[in-house]
Parts: sequence; C-alpha cells; structure tokens
Amino acid sequence: MCINCIRNEVDITDGIPKHATLQFCRNCERYLQPPNIWIRAELESSRLLSLCLKKLKGLNKVRLIDAGFIWTEPHSKRIKVKLTIQKEVFASTILQQIFEVEFVVNYQQCGECARVMAKDTWQAVVQVRQKVNHKKTFFYLEQLIIKHHAHKDTINIKEIKDGLDFFYAHRSHAIKMVEFLNAVVPIRTKTSERLISTDIHNNTSNTKFTYSVEIIPICKDDLVCLPIKMARSLGNISPLVICLRVGNSIHVIDPNTLAVSEISTTVYWRTPFNSLASSKNLVEYHILDVEPLETVRGKVRISFYASEFGDTALGYDLSSSNFNNLSFDSLDRSTIPDVILIKKSFPQKRKKNKQRNWKLKSLTKEEDEMGQKKQDLEKMEQDYETFLQDLEEDPELRQNVNLYKSTVSMDVDMATEEDAEEEEGFPEVGIEELLEDLTLDDHLPH
Repeated sequence: MCINCIRNEVDITDGIPKHATLQFCRNCERYLQPPNIWIRAELESSRLLSLCLKKLKGLNKVRLIDAGFIWTEPHSKRIKVKLTIQKEVFASTILQQIFEVEFVVNYQQCGECARVMAKDTWQAVVQVRQKVNHKKTFFYLEQLIIKHHAHKDTINIKEIKDGLDFFYAHRSHAIKMVEFLNAVVPIRTKTSERLISTDIHNNTSNTKFTYSVEIIPICKDDLVCLPIKMARSLGNISPLVICLRVGNSIHVIDPNTLAVSEISTTVYWRTPFNSLASSKNLVEYHILDVEPLETVRGKVRISFYASEFGDTALGYDLSSSNFNNLSFDSLDRSTIPDVILIKKSFPQKRKKNKQRNWKLKSLTKEEDEMGQKKQDLEKMEQDYETFLQDLEEDPELRQNVNLYKSTVSMDVDMATEEDAEEEEGFPEVGIEELLEDLTLDDHLPH
C-alpha cells in the first residue's frame, strides 16, 4: 500500500485514550499524581505536561516526538494536549501522526486539606505546659514562634488553661516544633502514641502521636533556693539566688557576690526544685538612702539612683515570709537578708496608663471548649501587661522579640517635663527598635 492508504487503514493512536481526568484540590491548588502524591503545577508548565503524559497508558508503545498545550480558558476545567507520535507499522515503514487529548479537571480534596477542615483529624500534637501561676512564659514563647515562623506547619493551635496545644498533619512537623522549643526554652519531653485503625489489606495503620513538653517552672526574677549539693557544684554560690534570665538553660545570680551560674536542663531535672516566690510576690519599697559596699570578687559595684524624694524598687520580703521549703529551712538565718531588691519601679508613670508607640503580633488560637471564666481573662490581661512592662525594662529580652510601630496620638505619646522629673530613668522603647507593620500573614495557613 502507498503512504496515503496506510494512513487511512492504520491508526497508530489506537490504544491511547483521547479523554482523561485530572484530580485537583482547590484549597492547596495541587494535582494528584497517582497513587497518592499531590504536586503543585502551574498551567502550561512542564511539570503539568509531565503529569498529563503519565496519565496516558498506551503512550509507552509508541515513540513520542513532540507534546505541547493547546490554549484553553483557565476557568473551563479543560486542558488540551497536542501530541506527535511515530510507530513502525510494516517492515521499514514508520508512520507519524498528530492528535489531541482532552483532560477534564475534577475537584477532589487532598488528605492534608481534609485534615485541616476536620480539626479533630490530626496525626501529631505537641502539648506545651508549665506549672506556674502566670502566662508570661507563653506570651514570650508566642513571640519567639512568630519571629522564627515556627508555626507555619501548624494546622490548629488550641489555648487551654495550663498551656498551648499545637496540632500537625504530619509527625515530622511536630518533631520539628519540639526541636525548636528545646532550642529556646528549658524543657523535657515525653512521647506517646495511640493506634486509631489498621488496614490489614494494605498493611497500613492510622496512628496519632502526642508529644508532652514540660517547661521548667522557673521564670525570670524568681526567688530560688537551690539544693545544697547543686549550689556547691555551681562554684559554691549561695543557695539563695535570683533567676537572672531563662533561655534553653537557667541563669541565676547570687545577690551577695553577684556571681552568675548556669543550670542546664539535664542538671535541673536530675534534682528538680520550685521557686520560693515569683514576681507576683514582689513588694514595693521606698529607697531613702544608699550605702555603697566594696567591690566583691572583681564584680562591678551596683547602686540605686536616689532622688530627692526617694526612689521606689520591687523586692522580696524575707523577714515576714513563710516558705514551706526544706532547702530554705536548712539555711543559717543570720546570713539571710531582710529584703532582696530586684528592680526599680515606676508607680507614678504606670498609673498614667500612657499608650505605647509599639505593639506585638499574636497567633490565631482556638479557645478551650470549656471556655474561660471572667477571673481567668482578667488575670491573663494582667499577666500580658506585666509581660509588656518586662519588655520595656529589659533591652536584652527585646532582642528576641519583633516590636512593630503603633499609631498613637501625639498628645498621649509625648511625656511632660513634670513626668520626667517625677521618675527619672523610666524605660522607653526606641523608635529604631520598631519594625513596620507590614501586611504579611503571620497567622496559621488557611
């Protein structure tokens, strides 16, 4: 037969489907690559073309010469591909043919989006807890998470009375969050798993993993009495110390010698202890006079600024306090001071409720199903205000937090000369420390 007759009699596209379907998830805009892989591919991209060609079963029996898209309306849910193939039909006779394949785009929700929509369908949860009577640690932890975008893989965050729960669609994302927490706060972790269902035909199972993360119950400015053996191992410092700062370990300072020691997470959990008193137990004192002491162990001498009418400072009253603590009871009472001052206070300035020229961002959290009482909400607001004051007073703490510019009126923002004279040294956040409030999505992915 001649070439024209061969073309009329032989169809080398036989066995190759001219119509096929593609599964597309509208939520995450990904296509299904069988059997269960979802990929992201732009229209008329090489990746989408490769996916379309893999859907054509008989294509491996011919030689593919060329393939390309035929333009269609983006909203038509139709994708057309033009193919050029060759095949040997008789001895030394190769036939080439051009044809079209139409793909219909069907909407199908992927597994990850289904788990996001059904909030109870999660694979791993990280439960973060701290046994203290305030929320300042979680306010600080929230800012660290926002700054480092550690919440990007979280499908839901639930706020409960004692902490936060982070839910994830994959176990690996939960492990990554635990590693982040271990790098920024002192913790210990316990892991448990629960079998939900098993498919004996496919040899697969549905398992939920729970990571219980406990933060050490010691916070900045807490009064602590160390066990005697631990105090001796830390350079023989005084057992009665103040928590100077908290990172992935605890730093304490001896108020008598100003010696600073570090307590690692491993050392703490080997011999755990609690605080004698927290910042909620601080008492306000009026400084009438200051008597400087000699420099101890080469440390810089610290003195309080005393104005004409006297300054105010916050400290712990040890003379009238009753601590139920064996380590504290074993101390020599003659070596215990009546008061340990922690920091300067500004009562007059705080009473004016001056609006701040900066603000913080927050995570999108779901409240506990049981709800929160009015007293708990008021207590949380007080803890948040205390956290903001800590940021104002501690430049080192502000380095780990993103502060954003806030629009305030000039009348409220400007302090009068009378205020400056009343309380000199009031902490202010410099405008150079503030970031522009860009319209970036710092919340959970939708």
